[in-house]
Amino acid sequence: MIRVWSDRTEAGFLDVRGERGSTFAYHPRVPAQRAVSLTMPVRIESWDMAYGLAPIFEMNLPEGALRERLRLVFAKTTGSFSDFDLLSIVGRSQIGRLRHTGADEPLDEQVPFQSVQEILAEKDGESLFQYLLERFAPVSGLSGVQPKLLIRDDAAIGRPTLEDRTSIRGATHIVKFWENEYPELAANEFFCLRAAERCGLKVPGFQLSNDGKALVVDRFDLRDDGTYRGFEDFAVLNARGTGEKYQGSYETAILKRFRQFAGEETIHDGAERLFALVALNCAVRNGDAHLKNFGMVYDDPEGQAELAPVYDVVTTAAYVPVDTMALTLDGSKQWPSVDQLRAFAENRQIAAPARIREILDRICAALSDTIADIEAYAIERPQFKDIGARMIALWREGMPRAGAI
Repeated sequence: MIRVWSDRTEAGFLDVRGERGSTFAYHPRVPAQRAVSLTMPVRIESWDMAYGLAPIFEMNLPEGALRERLRLVFAKTTGSFSDFDLLSIVGRSQIGRLRHTGADEPLDEQVPFQSVQEILAEKDGESLFQYLLERFAPVSGLSGVQPKLLIRDDAAIGRPTLEDRTSIRGATHIVKFWENEYPELAANEFFCLRAAERCGLKVPGFQLSNDGKALVVDRFDLRDDGTYRGFEDFAVLNARGTGEKYQGSYETAILKRFRQFAGEETIHDGAERLFALVALNCAVRNGDAHLKNFGMVYDDPEGQAELAPVYDVVTTAAYVPVDTMALTLDGSKQWPSVDQLRAFAENRQIAAPARIREILDRICAALSDTIADIEAYAIERPQFKDIGARMIALWREGMPRAGAI
């Protein structure tokens, strides 16, 4: 049995159900503000799943190298290694405001300290990654196949250490590494995020290590007092598990679902930002812009939910030349033309035609400026030259301007 906490308050219990399912029940008299998800309001009846975990509990489960590392360490102890077992390990430190502990354990989020500057200055990324993996894997509730870890460095975000202000000692940053299968992935994402920032999109703080092997990103769900905002990706908002993250369309699974959960004060600006983000992902040829790489944040599940800042944007076609979009647009996963992007925005009443053109022009300008940065970086770091050249060619092809596609 797993004890589920919402905003550091106990909300209920999660338990196995039958051979493969799970069930979650709220404690009696839990207030509506303690709801574990926008899709799972407080109620008397339990929330039952015939197979696996509810999407909100599966949302942050690691994949790839991080999951395998945890399996090797903990499988002997647990006797198996199901998603339920994995959640019981990493659930006490994850993205968003939910935390998970053993049935009789108190909430005690203790993420070790790690200097961000030490990571940025590192000259041997491989040895550093192995060290951080050993130390931070059990406190890294992060989804995704790319190796990424949660660390704590309060000083790096310009405020007094959290120990001086609160008893909470949670993670402050995400550290991402690239593996040989995807060379220069950290730098690839760094320049994609820089382009997103220049487009006027909300982007958390991000820094590339000196050796180009690690990307350090500030947590965008972290409040000033050291607690965390609610966060839910669009797989959760569509009641889909991780295995279904490539199912759906940008029209329905992203834009329509956003409008369903967004607050009145955030819906108009959020829809424009969402369109800009979809268009940018198309322009940089990111074939991994799936349901889990869009999200919403909020302080109160009954309050104003808004589009989360940009995260996980990469030019995937630099590694997979025949890559396509992760979700459909206008019934197709082929990269859209500028006319198709405009039609998407106009038909879905995102903005007036002049405003849509302004957004697309801004994306073109951001890509042009960032291409100059890529060219300069490729001179400084010859290892990046090949990937950088592929990115530049793909971005020029994908720029959302008349006749570009």
